[in-house]
Amino acid sequence: MFAKCAIFCGLMLLVSPLRAAVIDIDNAELARLTATGVPLIDIRTAEEWRETGLVAGSRPITFADPRGRVDTPAWLAKIQAVAPPGQPVILICRSGNRTLAASRLLSEQAGYRLVYNVSKGLLGWLAEGRPVASWP
Repeated sequence: MFAKCAIFCGLMLLVSPLRAAVIDIDNAELARLTATGVPLIDIRTAEEWRETGLVAGSRPITFADPRGRVDTPAWLAKIQAVAPPGQPVILICRSGNRTLAASRLLSEQAGYRLVYNVSKGLLGWLAEGRPVASWP
């Protein structure tokens, strides 16, 4: 009986859906992934984009307003227009804190299986002297 249960439990693990993953990445991995076509979404505010610019090719989609409020359904609709849940996506913010929360939302509530979080954000990108594009 125990052997049958062990076999059944093992089979259930094999057929269970893959777990979602949020993976912290550095700038070298960010550059590599974007070069392969993984979409990069900058979740900072318009004021921040104007102040520092954006990583070239990133899509500016604000996560929270200046008061910290998030319109989750509207934000998810914008993200899904860029990258559907079956596709990996990269999130960047100022320092990596907001993207961690946004990444978890995507992986835990929106069905994204692979979300990359730029762990040091745009500040880390700029600290390495990497280029940015201006934002209108």
